[in-house]
Amino acid sequence: MKPAQIDTDSPAAVAEFEARIARGETIEPKDWMPERYRKQLIRMMGQHAHSEGYEIMATLAAGTPAQKAMAQDALDRWWWPSIMMFGPSDTDSPHTGELLKWKVKRHSNDVLRQRFINLTVPQAKAIDLKIPDPAMYYDEATKNWISGPIDWDEFFQVIKGNGPCNRERLEARRNAHDDGAWVREAALAYASKQSARSVA
Repeated sequence: MKPAQIDTDSPAAVAEFEARIARGETIEPKDWMPERYRKQLIRMMGQHAHSEGYEIMATLAAGTPAQKAMAQDALDRWWWPSIMMFGPSDTDSPHTGELLKWKVKRHSNDVLRQRFINLTVPQAKAIDLKIPDPAMYYDEATKNWISGPIDWDEFFQVIKGNGPCNRERLEARRNAHDDGAWVREAALAYASKQSARSVA
């Protein structure tokens, strides 16, 4: 039986949760869990995903010249979108202040972006790949890798639906919708027939 939702990490709630773990029960995403447990899960998932995205690149970089070129090409294409994915600079983000106040976000866009850059640049150097940012430099005072200017116009164009793959994605979605028309029609006909039977 699913336990009732509990709002706080009370000792009783934590004890019941740990008892579920001891019984070998599976904890589902919507189940109540201690905040520390949730944070640890998120941290581990992030580490796992990142260590996989790095192992693949390291394997390619250590392969044939063609494979290393593939790795460098991927880095060239995805570096800027990757550092943009954290969102606009804090001074231009309309949501950051409110999300930080409500603790939905623990760190600002710029802090998270800097952490990503500081982690990724040494990894790229370790496998002999070049970050496609000629203006980047290392700041000895802050111990941060400082990126060159980000083309935020490209970021906002993608958000508005003008990205390089938007047309293809929308076309695929339209095709899938059209190809599934017969399924929707059959489901409606079946539902109509069942409704008529129940009335009769």
